[in-house]
This record gives sequence, C-alpha cells and structure tokens, in this order.
Amino acid sequence: MNTGAFLFVHFTGESERGEQIYFSLSEDGLHYNDLNNGEPVLVSGIGEKGVRDPFLIRDEKRGLFYIIATDLRIASGKGWGVAQEAGSRDIIVWSSKDLCNWSEPWSVTVGIDGSGCVWAPEAVYDEEKDKFFVFWASKIKYEGDPDSKQRIYAAYTEDFKKFSKPELYLERPNHVIDTDIIRIKDGYLRFSKDETTKNIRMDFGKTLDKDNFEPVKSKTLDDLFGIEGPIAFRLKDGRYCL
Repeated sequence: MNTGAFLFVHFTGESERGEQIYFSLSEDGLHYNDLNNGEPVLVSGIGEKGVRDPFLIRDEKRGLFYIIATDLRIASGKGWGVAQEAGSRDIIVWSSKDLCNWSEPWSVTVGIDGSGCVWAPEAVYDEEKDKFFVFWASKIKYEGDPDSKQRIYAAYTEDFKKFSKPELYLERPNHVIDTDIIRIKDGYLRFSKDETTKNIRMDFGKTLDKDNFEPVKSKTLDDLFGIEGPIAFRLKDGRYCL
C-alpha cells in the first residue's frame, strides 16, 4: 500500500511575492494544504529574480530532487510582449536530498540563440539513454516565418548543469507551449497546450523520439478550453490524474 503523500510545487500569480516557489501537500493527490504558512519556500534572487512554472523531478541514481523553473517575473512590469520576445533564455534550478533542505539556486542558459523566452521547463527520465530529457517552450522567428512562433525545444542532461545542444522537439501550425510528458507502461503520454485554441492536445509515443508520437483523440480535452500548464501523475489507487 502506498502511504506516501503528494507534494505540489507551484507559484501563485503576479503579486509581489507570487512568482516564487510554494509548496502544498496532499494525502490523496486531490486536496492540498499550503505549507510554510502559505509563504514562499524558495526565493530566486538571480536572473529575473522571479520564477514561474516550477517542476519537481527525482534523480534516483544520485539520491537527489531537482526543481526547475522559468526565469521570469511579470510583476517587474516589463509585460508579456517583452517576456516572449526578449526574455531570459535561462532556467533556474534547485537541488535537495530530502525535499526540506535546498541548495542555492543556479541558472543555466538552455535557450537557443535568437529565442525570446524559455518557458515552463519540465523533464522526464529517458531510461534508454540513462539521462534526463528536458523540454521547454521558446518563441523564435525563423526565415520564412511571418511572425515569431512558440515551439517546444529539448536537451539532455545528467546533472541539470551541463546540457546537450538544444533541438527543436515539437512544432505545430499554432503556437505550442506547456508540454508535459509522463511514462506509462507502453511508452509515453505527451500533453501540450495549443496557445491559439487554448486547449490541451494529447499524443502517445513508444519512445521519446520526436517523430515517434501520434495524436490521441480525447473528447474531454477537445471540449475543454481556457486551460494551460498540464501535469499528469498517478494516484495511489492506480488512476492517472491530469
């Protein structure tokens, strides 16, 4: 029987201290209580001095946990246009052995030259390559593009300090952001936000190779609009939660 709890790592909005790292805890994965009296657990004083879209992942080989996050603080007043077209190309990273004591944050430049942002970084462990596969959204204008466009890029890392050369991972006719990947029995489910239609699209691939994924139709997702930032995980009873 799984007697563990669920830790939700998040930010709270564009208030003065909202774009930092907050923790909430749940016994069932559906109902959460704020930790630290609702105050930030981790604060970024580097880069843009704010973080959004944090993602928590476990490194079983090294006995570590990592939090990776977008280097962005909308509360600074620069606006969404600047954030997309001329924002930070870094991600912010923390590490911990016990989820209680955390390292000082460090930044890593992962965005390709010419990109305007690095948004909503996430990671999944690639068992075949024995490395972490990290992916994020960047807005860039290529030759022939009428305007700059959000696409998903990806790179591999073993320690969240050194990364392989980023490559284009997912492009669609519309802007695409906020990708989440979860390992299931037969392969991987991938969820991404269509930034134009404002809903979530789902794909399945037997491997993480970008050409291996095929769309999975879901009337539930097709009919649900105005959402973003998908995250999939498994509940204690074996059901999957999105």
